[in-house]
Amino acid sequence: MSHMPAPPARNWSGWLFAAALAALVIASFATLQLKLGELFTIEAMHSAGNLLAGFAPPETASGFLRKTGIATMETLAMSALGTLLAVAGGLLLAIPGAGRFGRAPRALIRGLLNVLRSIPELVWASILLVAAGLGPFAGTMALAAHTAGVLGRLFADALENAPPLPEQTLRLNGATPMAAFFYATLPQTLPQMLSYTLYRWENNIRAAAVLGVVGAGGLGQMLKFHLSLFQMERAATVILAMLLLVAVVDALSFALRRALTR
Repeated sequence: MSHMPAPPARNWSGWLFAAALAALVIASFATLQLKLGELFTIEAMHSAGNLLAGFAPPETASGFLRKTGIATMETLAMSALGTLLAVAGGLLLAIPGAGRFGRAPRALIRGLLNVLRSIPELVWASILLVAAGLGPFAGTMALAAHTAGVLGRLFADALENAPPLPEQTLRLNGATPMAAFFYATLPQTLPQMLSYTLYRWENNIRAAAVLGVVGAGGLGQMLKFHLSLFQMERAATVILAMLLLVAVVDALSFALRRALTR
C-alpha cells in the first residue's frame, strides 16, 4: 500500500502578523482618545465656517501678487536645487550602499542613510537655521539632507536588484569594474532612478512650502506671517499659489514619467 503524503505544515506566521496588526489598530484607537463626535457638532461647524469665510475673497493687489510670485519661484528653486543635491549625494552613497565595496561599507552607509531619512525635513531645517540663519539656504539643505537618505536607499536597492549578467559579461571580456558598472548596471537602473527622483521632487515641492513656516523662506514663510497677523485674504492668496505650484509640478512630473516609460 502506498503511503499518503503528509499534509503540509500549517503556516501560522501570516495569521500572527494579522493578529498583531489588528491589536495595534485597536490599541491605537483606545489610547488616542479620538473625539470624532465633537468634529461634527453645530458649534464646530460654525467655527470652521467663520474661519473659511475669512479667506474670501483672496488678495489680488498687484504688489502682493508680485511678492507672492517671487516667493513661489523661491519655493520652486528650493525644491529643485534640494532634489538635485540629493540625487548627487544619494547616488554617491548608493554605490557603496549596494555592496560594491564589501559588506562593512554597505552596513555603514545603510546606517547613514537611515539616519538621514529618519530625521524629518522640519527638524533638519530647525538645525540648519541655527547654523545658516533664516532664509532659503537652510531649507534647501534640509530638503537635500532628508531626500539624500531616501533616494540613496532607493538607488542602492535598485543597483542591488539589477541583473548581474551584463556586468559580468563585460568584466569577462576585459572591461574594468568601473566601466562595466557604467555601461551595464547603471543604464539598467537609470529609468527607475529617474522615476524615483521625479516622485521625490513632487514631495519636496510640498515640503518646501511647509519649511517656510520655521523661517526657511518661500511661500511657507509668507503663509506663517499673514496667518499670525490674521490677514486671511492674503493667506488665501498664498495657499492658492501653493496649490497651483503643486498642480503644475505634478503635471510636469507625470508627463516626464510617461515619456520615460515609453
